[in-house]
Amino acid sequence: MVVGRLVEGIAQGVQGVTDTLTAPFSDKVIRLGVTGLSRSGKTVFITSLVANLMDRDRMVNFRAASSGAIRTAYLQPQPDDTIPRFPFEDHLAALTGASPHWPEGTRSISELRLSLRLQPAGLLGGLQGPRTVHLDIVDYPGEWLLDLALLDKDYAAWSKDTLARLETRQEAEAFRAQIANTDPAARLDEPKAQMLAAGFTAYLQAARAAGFSDCTPGRFLLPGDLAGSPVLTFAPLPPSSAPRGSLAREFARRYDSYRRNVVKPFFRDHFARIDRQVVLVDVLGAIHAGPPAVEDMRLAMAEILSAFRPGRNAFLTSLFTGRRVERILFAATKADHLHHSQHAQLTAIAQALLRDAKDRADFAGAKTKALAIAALRATTEDRVTHDGSPLDVVRGTLLTGKQAAFHPGTLPEDPSHLLDPARRGSDAWLDADYEVMTFAPAPLTLKPGEGPPHIRLDRAAEFLFGDIL
Repeated sequence: MVVGRLVEGIAQGVQGVTDTLTAPFSDKVIRLGVTGLSRSGKTVFITSLVANLMDRDRMVNFRAASSGAIRTAYLQPQPDDTIPRFPFEDHLAALTGASPHWPEGTRSISELRLSLRLQPAGLLGGLQGPRTVHLDIVDYPGEWLLDLALLDKDYAAWSKDTLARLETRQEAEAFRAQIANTDPAARLDEPKAQMLAAGFTAYLQAARAAGFSDCTPGRFLLPGDLAGSPVLTFAPLPPSSAPRGSLAREFARRYDSYRRNVVKPFFRDHFARIDRQVVLVDVLGAIHAGPPAVEDMRLAMAEILSAFRPGRNAFLTSLFTGRRVERILFAATKADHLHHSQHAQLTAIAQALLRDAKDRADFAGAKTKALAIAALRATTEDRVTHDGSPLDVVRGTLLTGKQAAFHPGTLPEDPSHLLDPARRGSDAWLDADYEVMTFAPAPLTLKPGEGPPHIRLDRAAEFLFGDIL
């Protein structure tokens, strides 16, 4: 029986090597990772992207679609039976139904396979005939992505960085009081540990609501079936010479268990297999929240890039060292909240926010890009008279059902006018006031062949996987 299991294991290993060797000569598979920080619109992005790849009339800047190279696109069963399927049909119905509404956001990992049937152009294409490319879209919470940076930090380093961040945050006031009344060297008391973990979780929830980006560990915000487990029952503590059996020693052990049993399996089973990646960021929301939130987003983006293995994929490198992320798109979402006259400023701000992260990826050989997009356009543009002068606005329906014309404030032409105060630790913008509104999706009447209206979703697709198609 043991021999049988051994033979079976060897056979499976040989099959895995065979699959790896033959994969380059079979249908091409692109694994596209989609993630984003809180309220960035991951679910809407995937839904609209798939809908617009199936009905391609609005994808004029996506060459494979506009040239007619894509003959058809269809959904297939996903290759991994252990991962939940992304509920595309439900989300599309929510966005395009008679009473459209925003679908529920991402709370765990899911996957969807879209197969594209292509007819290559030119003489060689005529000789080859049609081919199929599979786009495997992997959706996962941005909080999980930030967790990957914990792999390079022990408990002491993580505690030091976390406590330094929350030192000046109003949202952390109650948790700071808990820490002040805690002796890290005291013997472990489980009710005390649970109270500290609950206080830390409450701080993370408040920080995320206030617009801050780096809210690790991510499973504290999205615990799933880990809720209440010891692996989520720890918190940062000041440095101390804690003896065995102490609160600090046990928290360090649980933190290591979190990295080993939660973060590493995600990296190994899902993240390390991604070819192309899009990171969605709510830049406008961070600007509205103020300079501290903008600086926190900048640091979080640089931290995110440390988790990627950027570079170019070649057959031998992918066979022996694993996949590398070849292209990374940083997409500033909700561009429909701005008149198009300000889209260039939004893109420039996104590029400046991501400069440190982009330089690191570019140096490693990956291609990166920043774009201002709206996966689903919920507004229309207009010009009104305000204080005797023309003012560019967008119009839409608020979640309350009320119609509104909105101007969020004038973004600066020079991104440093925002980033410099953020780096210096300013509490508020000195010469401007930026507002945000939450618009509901607009009722749609789609013609045959049309996907949902968007802003630059076709350009995003062209950068992410247009080269392969």
